[in-house]
Amino acid sequence: MAPGKRTRQLNGTCVGSVDMELFLHYSLIPSLFIILVLSFLQRREHRRQTDDTSYLLTNHFEIIIPLDFLGTFSNRWSYGIAFGATANKIMFLFSEGYQPLQIPQWAQAFVLLIGGIEVGLSHLPFFACLSSEFRLVSSILGFSYSLTWFAVTILHITQCPHGQFLGSYETLVFYWPTLLCLFFLLGYFLHLFVKSLRVHLGWELQTGEKPFLELHQAEHVKQLLKRRPLQEEKKSWFQTRIYEWDPCFQFPSRMIGTTVLAFICLYLFIVIEFCMFLYVRNELDVFEGKLESYLTSMNHTGTLTPIILQVKELMNVTKGVWVVTILPASLTCVSYLFHILACYRKHMKRLWAGNKHFLPLKFHNPSSSESVVAIARYSGWQIAYILWGYLIIHVVQSLGGVMFMYGLVLPVIHNRGLEVLQGLGIGILTISIVLGLMILQVWIATSFFLQPKMDTADKQKPLALNNRKVFHNFNYFLFFYNVLLGLGACLSRLLFSCILGTWLIARIDRTIMQSGYERADMGFRAWIGMLYVDHYHTNPVLVSFCHLLITGHRERRLQQAVQYGHLSQSSGARVSARSRTRWLLLQTLINNPRLVMLRKSKSGHGSQEFIQILLTCPES
Repeated sequence: MAPGKRTRQLNGTCVGSVDMELFLHYSLIPSLFIILVLSFLQRREHRRQTDDTSYLLTNHFEIIIPLDFLGTFSNRWSYGIAFGATANKIMFLFSEGYQPLQIPQWAQAFVLLIGGIEVGLSHLPFFACLSSEFRLVSSILGFSYSLTWFAVTILHITQCPHGQFLGSYETLVFYWPTLLCLFFLLGYFLHLFVKSLRVHLGWELQTGEKPFLELHQAEHVKQLLKRRPLQEEKKSWFQTRIYEWDPCFQFPSRMIGTTVLAFICLYLFIVIEFCMFLYVRNELDVFEGKLESYLTSMNHTGTLTPIILQVKELMNVTKGVWVVTILPASLTCVSYLFHILACYRKHMKRLWAGNKHFLPLKFHNPSSSESVVAIARYSGWQIAYILWGYLIIHVVQSLGGVMFMYGLVLPVIHNRGLEVLQGLGIGILTISIVLGLMILQVWIATSFFLQPKMDTADKQKPLALNNRKVFHNFNYFLFFYNVLLGLGACLSRLLFSCILGTWLIARIDRTIMQSGYERADMGFRAWIGMLYVDHYHTNPVLVSFCHLLITGHRERRLQQAVQYGHLSQSSGARVSARSRTRWLLLQTLINNPRLVMLRKSKSGHGSQEFIQILLTCPES
């Protein structure tokens, strides 16, 4: 028995002590514990009224935010790696492998929803520990939780390292991206613990609060206020042809996390597809062996011999083409991920400049509710579009490869290359004649049926007919030929639409619908809605304006506090903050006695007397 087959048989019966699906269920217990601890440590910025039942918790316990999907520009790669740690579970959901309950087929959507919530809840501590302000506690909890997942994954790999499809180390092929992400999180939480411990011991100064205005946003506004230089700097070939780095622009954590997760999911999808290919190839090999035994029994003289040989040739060609086209299909989707990031930056800059001409007219004023939902949809849909796009592109490229093999390669192998060259030459000549006649029509129209230029500087002749009688005869005699030409043009239109549609199916930033039907493309609508939400909430000019308002308000409050401090010092008596507040309230109510009727009173008698006193005071 071959070593590969023996390894597959042994691993087919391998049952480890660690069930990753069962561990996912049990991981909800420590996950909820970590979330509750961090939520109790979190303090509410605005306390509620005392008549609310939540006053028992004072200003503690606030639901922690795992990730700000709009304005988070710090720790972007850490959040991206945390998203990457969920890749295996995302692919598990994508394959609809989550089936904890036996329910009808029509209710599968609810099961997938429950599965998505469970996966999100089990991985929420990664994001919660990254976003928590209590660095010391969150680093300890995050390191412990990441170490648990890392140890369980290592144990699962070591117990059953091989598989039924790839053979040796199949489990490691599937789980090494997750292990790498978990290892990175372990290192980051350890670094965070050391840094926060140094701050706690007083060996290092604590970093300030998260700035409202990011540095790159301020630099963008400064560039807008600067005068343009007379001579621009020379750009390299990489900057002009591929990508130009912009220090005044940063991608939000959502885009970085989506890209990292899409890369890992695409890798896992390609591995799964290759495993399925190996399974199908093994089945085809068995079928081919039966065909070969039939040919041997018939001594290659049976009536089905030519058909069997053609079937064997088709199977061999299809298997070879499918393997060869894995690389171009995967490179196409990888290039799409980078291109989508470049388009995001380009589109956001256009929206910041007030330019909406690159969008269809129906998307100039999108629905606010759809735009908000688009933030939640975009990341998941982008990954699904990339995965399905890879599969469709791979199938189309394989069909094209099979056509190329049967059209050019196999005839040459079978000593029919001259016939192929003759047919290819006739086809190229026919297409060249058709295109030549179309170009000739344009040249005749330019030379004989248009009036001369009105000015020598004009680029083209005016749309004014000349030689009308010849023009009408020209149209009449070409009418019948153009009917036949239109048949080929119609088929070419259908062919190009299919090719472009399948080639761009993974591009969520570009619609494949015809003009006027763009709203039928749900992925493109999610892209546009996401752009508008980011435009309205992270526009550098708007954020800078709000930053100036907040800074000015704080400065005015500080100046008022300094003035009241000097007043209390000059009077010789120390005035408490509560007395100062009551004095300002009394002064406001004296100047505006109508506000007294709107105030909420706790005791009726005192408030009535206070109202009567204020009503007797003259208005100022």
